[in-house]
Amino acid sequence: MTISIEKPIFDKNEDKTGELRSDGRFSMPNIATEEEVALLAPEMNAFGRQFRDYDAKSERQKSVEEFYSLQHINQTVDFVKKMRAEYGKLDKKVMSIWECCELLNEVVDESDPDLDEPQIQHLLQSAEAIRKDYPNEDWLHLTALIHDLGKVITLPQFGGLPQWATVGDTFPVGCAFDESNVHHKYFLENPDFHNQAYNTKNGIYTEGCGLNNVMMSWGHDDYMYMVVKENRSTLPSAGQFIIRYHSFYPLHTAGEYTHLMNEEDKRNLKWLHVFNQYDLYSKSKVHVDVEKVKPYYMSLIKKYFPESLKW
Repeated sequence: MTISIEKPIFDKNEDKTGELRSDGRFSMPNIATEEEVALLAPEMNAFGRQFRDYDAKSERQKSVEEFYSLQHINQTVDFVKKMRAEYGKLDKKVMSIWECCELLNEVVDESDPDLDEPQIQHLLQSAEAIRKDYPNEDWLHLTALIHDLGKVITLPQFGGLPQWATVGDTFPVGCAFDESNVHHKYFLENPDFHNQAYNTKNGIYTEGCGLNNVMMSWGHDDYMYMVVKENRSTLPSAGQFIIRYHSFYPLHTAGEYTHLMNEEDKRNLKWLHVFNQYDLYSKSKVHVDVEKVKPYYMSLIKKYFPESLKW
């Protein structure tokens, strides 16, 4: 199976904003199309099934569905506010980006139906695949390496949050739960589902308010975004957007919730669409030689981050 991804090649004088189509993706009239990137994607995931197949009958799928039932029931506005206040203190640990990469070896994502490998391998698989196809976008290579580091919040030294508060697809709270969310039926047991202040299309938000003003379900995405922002990383806006919304499948795959986006969100979503192909399809059993690629990624960490960060 080959996934063809149109590579963004910009003339520096051209408008890069594009237009948002009805399906949530972008029409980019000023992108040169003479060059394409071919991402060789496996037909099946590590378990011999299609990617992101939440309906297949297996023990793995059963545990994934149980995960989403807990997530959908418990991710409320009140819970998200509590987690943001607690983890926004960034008082759990002081360490470097690479130290956190090594810590991630202890984490296995129970919400992922496609992978049972240590997380560090997924990070490097994604980063190396992007590096091959986008050699000049070093910020995108680093974004791929660090996008899942927030999963450390499930470890005891970071508070030991349950998996449903750490991983899985993300979605806005404070407005209606769109039916594009996987296993949507479990939202019926979420207290916010019946709260009239939260169960309309806009809920507590206004159209075009910008995703930065929208509370997302709590997990590793929002936590890592906090770490990046508060430690004054120079990673570009698009990289920070990818970190914060890479699990927001109802937006970047289903094309929903676009009414909440502002113009900056629309520009950044283009890069999230690029990243998502590598985040999903680079998962495999082929291991990356960590020591071989480490010097390159250490140089990028030094370029975009301080030596030590508050977590």
